[in-house]
Amino acid sequence: MPEQSVVKKAKEDLQEGKSPSTAAGEFVRREIEHVREGKHGARSPQQAIAIGLSEARRAGIPLKNPSSSAATQKKANADSAIGKSSPKTGESTSTRGKATSSALKREPKNTTSHAALSRQAKSPAKRRKSASE
Repeated sequence: MPEQSVVKKAKEDLQEGKSPSTAAGEFVRREIEHVREGKHGARSPQQAIAIGLSEARRAGIPLKNPSSSAATQKKANADSAIGKSSPKTGESTSTRGKATSSALKREPKNTTSHAALSRQAKSPAKRRKSASE
C-alpha cells in the first residue's frame, strides 16, 4: 500500500492542475527508492515502474489503462476500481500481500541503477518521431 505522504503529494499535484501521469510519478519515484534502499527488489526497471503505477491506481489517481495484454488491462481496471471505491493507504496485512512482498524481496536490487533507468527511458524515445521530422 502506498505511503500517506506520497498520496498527499500526488493529490496536491492533481489539485495544481498537473496531469495524472505526473502525479503517478510520485508513486513510481518512491517505488524506485524502495528498490534502491533494498526494501525489496525488482526483475527490471519496467517492473518497478509497473508496481508504482499500480499503487497510484489503487490510491485513486485517475490513470489511463495500459495498451498491453488483456491480463494487464484487467489488473489495471481492478486497481482503478479499488481506487475509486475505497482508496487505501498504509500497510497491507493480507496473506497475498505478504506473499507478494516476500517474493519481491528475493528479486535483485540493482535493476533500478541510473544506467538501467536511462536505458529504459531511451528505448521508447527511440520509437517516437523526432521533433525535427
